Amino acid sequence: MRIPHPLLGLRDLREFTYLGDAALIDRPEATADEDKAALNAHVFLRDNPAGTHRELWYHEYGDRSWLVVTRDTRTHEILGAELARDVALAAGRDR
Repeated sequence: MRIPHPLLGLRDLREFTYLGDAALIDRPEATADEDKAALNAHVFLRDNPAGTHRELWYHEYGDRSWLVVTRDTRTHEILGAELARDVALAAGRDR
């Protein structure tokens, strides 16, 4: 499998480490009791989708960037990749 890195072009899967669902970018605050329940669900509860899914990948053996990769989990076809920082900034986050 080859991942289309937005800055470096096509890169081999072995250069990357998979983290999980890209929803991890939307981490809730844990300041109140109800927020702690949301944080617990965010950390420990995961969906296992069949189809198109956005995932976080770390370019460990490259430029050490984080990517949001859109992949079909049934076929493993990579549909696209974006820098995770750009995704977070577009959503109004400053991470």
